[in-house]
Amino acid sequence: MTTTQPNVVVVTGASSGFGNLTARALAEAGHTVYAGMRATADRNTPAMAALAELKKARGVQIAAVEMDVQDQASVDTAIDHVMAEQGRVDVVVHNAGHMVLGPTEAFTVAQLTDVYDVNVLSTQRVNRTVLPIMRKQGRGLLVWVGSSSTRGGHPPFLAPYFAAKAAMDALAESYAAELIKFGIETTLVIPGAYPSGTSHFTHAGTPADTTRAGEYDEAYGRLRETVTEALSAAFPSGREAGEVADEIVRIVDLPHGARPFRSHIDPSRDGSEVVSAVYDRIRSEFFHRAGIAELLTPQASL
Repeated sequence: MTTTQPNVVVVTGASSGFGNLTARALAEAGHTVYAGMRATADRNTPAMAALAELKKARGVQIAAVEMDVQDQASVDTAIDHVMAEQGRVDVVVHNAGHMVLGPTEAFTVAQLTDVYDVNVLSTQRVNRTVLPIMRKQGRGLLVWVGSSSTRGGHPPFLAPYFAAKAAMDALAESYAAELIKFGIETTLVIPGAYPSGTSHFTHAGTPADTTRAGEYDEAYGRLRETVTEALSAAFPSGREAGEVADEIVRIVDLPHGARPFRSHIDPSRDGSEVVSAVYDRIRSEFFHRAGIAELLTPQASL
């Protein structure tokens, strides 16, 4: 159980994968957790029931809440529900995301738009609803679940997803500076590629233009098929996706001002942590030269 004051936490995309693991871990740590997911009346009814069973069996405070992050009205209704029951929102875990796999050229513009909508614009919908609450509270924490692909050595045929995650990373960085004076903290949690324990690869989308995708088969067919195999082979044994959830719990439980700006959990060590260390140091140095160092957290370049 947490030794700090329990928080009211909203986790997006919590029907499976990192989101579900995080919601469960936070509840076990003593926090009051709302696991946002869409389609609670049909496709995700089993996930909703599983959380209800966890609450009953373990005596933890957790519940699924209908939240389609691609629908502003749905987001607003979900947060209204949380506020009606708790009167506050302390932490938001931006986890909702969708992966696609295939030749970039073969994805339609509409498909890329959808990937950006789920991975990037969804965070803006949630922020526009929760930030007025957090600013009024004078306290809050946004945890952004990113990807080591943003700065690490990443493979091809995942470009729309990687590009969206890079955009989310940039958005989070700007938000961090714009929210610090309201007492709202920012942490980016950066997982590496976990070949199991999440539904990323299992539920990955594929190109709508199958004809165009087929034109890559002769030159790249076998190589493309081995991308997930290579990721699995590079992943060390004994590591599990639950450690990402554990790290988020650790961060949430830290006192205000002690939380890291960025935290990597990357068993495959694709180099993202090394690049980010340099990048964050340069960002910090620039803020000092520009005379806006007050917008950096104490852990901004660690």
